[in-house]
Amino acid sequence: MSGGIALVQGASRGIGLQFCKALLQPGNKVIATCRHPQSAAELQELKRQHPDRLTIMKLDVTSTRDIQQCAQEVEQSFNRLDLLINSSAMLHPSGKGETSLRDVSAEGLSLTLSTNTVGPLLMAKHFSPLLLKGNGVFGAQLPNKHSAILINMSAKVGSISDNGLGGWYSYRMSKAALNMATKNLSVELARGKKKVICVSMHPGTVDTDLSRPYHKNVPTEKLFSSQLSVNYLMKIIDGLSIDQTGKFYSWNGCEIPW
Repeated sequence: MSGGIALVQGASRGIGLQFCKALLQPGNKVIATCRHPQSAAELQELKRQHPDRLTIMKLDVTSTRDIQQCAQEVEQSFNRLDLLINSSAMLHPSGKGETSLRDVSAEGLSLTLSTNTVGPLLMAKHFSPLLLKGNGVFGAQLPNKHSAILINMSAKVGSISDNGLGGWYSYRMSKAALNMATKNLSVELARGKKKVICVSMHPGTVDTDLSRPYHKNVPTEKLFSSQLSVNYLMKIIDGLSIDQTGKFYSWNGCEIPW
């Protein structure tokens, strides 16, 4: 996967930051976006380590204007994109998932859906022209099979078939809707001669701020570091082909039912 141009949306910390580190291989260029670049200390340190290969851009995924402006800047500077990873997400504005209907609010639903579903779809809308110009350097090296890859970071709790516990209304709904967006994108972006692989991914339970309130219920061996999770996910990305577009994969490579 040398010589590729990748963009990670939501790169200031956690999985997004780790994706940047993993993708900064010799020959690759990485564009890292986040809401507040100046206060993203770890990302800025990574920039100091890789000044010629890492570009940081401001992007609030809930702002259409930010998305449009960032897409224009990427087009002017790079003219194409080989990999787009939508990583940012929120569990709920309160920091905890709703355990019952009593906790559900219009504001909570709206803000969670805006970040987890609407934002990634608008990223796909405005960056798809650049993805269609991609060189297919990420994924399985099959000539002329695809131009680029779009990854939406989802979650197993977004699987309707897998839901046996209920709760977490906003988060579950937002990820189920994101999975539908991924499926729709996979159909539309596979119609032409140039094709984009579109896949949803579940990273496992990762030791991040989003999942931290629930760590006490997770066995130690099932709580992943960001580095371990991204290592698993990169193995999947490295092997993706157009035949796998529109699917939902867990960190271990197993397909998750919608």
